[in-house]
Amino acid sequence: MQKKYERIVSWVQTEIENGALSRGDKLPSENELMERFRVSRQTVRRAMEELTEKGVVEGRRGSGTYVTVNTRRYAAGKEIRIAVMLTYVDTYIFPSIIKGIESVLSSEGCTLQIAMTDNAVEKERMLLKEFIHTQSVDGIIAETVKSALPNPNMELYREIENMGIPVLFVNSYYKELDIPHISMDDRKAGYLAAKHLAECGHTRIGGIFKADDGQGHLRYAGYTDALMEQEIKIRGDQVIWIDSEELRTMGEESAKFLKRLKGCTACVCYNDETAYKIVEIFRKAGHRVPEDLSVVGIDNSGLAKFCPVPLTSVENPVEKLGRTAAERMTWKIFRNEEMETVEFEPQLIMRNSVQVIHQI
Repeated sequence: MQKKYERIVSWVQTEIENGALSRGDKLPSENELMERFRVSRQTVRRAMEELTEKGVVEGRRGSGTYVTVNTRRYAAGKEIRIAVMLTYVDTYIFPSIIKGIESVLSSEGCTLQIAMTDNAVEKERMLLKEFIHTQSVDGIIAETVKSALPNPNMELYREIENMGIPVLFVNSYYKELDIPHISMDDRKAGYLAAKHLAECGHTRIGGIFKADDGQGHLRYAGYTDALMEQEIKIRGDQVIWIDSEELRTMGEESAKFLKRLKGCTACVCYNDETAYKIVEIFRKAGHRVPEDLSVVGIDNSGLAKFCPVPLTSVENPVEKLGRTAAERMTWKIFRNEEMETVEFEPQLIMRNSVQVIHQI
């Protein structure tokens, strides 16, 4: 015999299956359900607990209970689809992030949908609108686009969350949104890079950082933390800010980098791609790395290992980062567990790109 609370659970599921309730719809109040089914408040709450555990609904304090499951897919019994929206897909650290995500989603029976923004706000906007219009995904793992700059897409992210589609940021995040993220501790990464150079005796330490990227600002903050800790002067004229487009064309602006880093014996680079290009620029100009300029990158990517001068770099555990993001997303969808921010502790990997002047 069906228990009283199970009648309510079955009714909600049937309403979803026949299209009467959709994702984001508010369920009748406790009082309305008590009257409809002639049951106690305790019975209604037991039914809501059951539906919440199944990931079908969620309670919002002071507002009520809302359908959160993707009702189109729920009714049809289709697979769970997770969109992974990255700035780039096939280069640098991104294949490793996708590998980590895919390993978890495949084991959970989820479908992976990869989308690429090209680090463009308009492309991000187009993809978000598509997710809203089609309701074709059950969760979104997103890398932010130029996260240090004002972004017009914040309301779209809020709309997606209001629809009950969970969102998790990876690699970086938007400070304007209360959405958890999975990343490396970027401030600590910048700190470790600069501290290592200082401990090797360098006092004229330049830096190259991304201006349009939140990670760039955090890594710069860590760089300044380390220099101040060692009582090394921070010289603004030896800190170079570049945007995403300038990073790709660094070789064409070699004179600028040679001029700004003149007098420096070392340089903290935003990432390994930047460091690799600085090594090329200085070597082509007849300078030696690390004898004339010591270089530290961030990410410990393939570029660090295969640079003409193998790079000392701060490791970004990108595959683990991807696995963790996918785990948190599936736990949210299948168990309705709250997602929380995770920032991994970076680690310095030493190779041949740093000259020891003297130990402090």
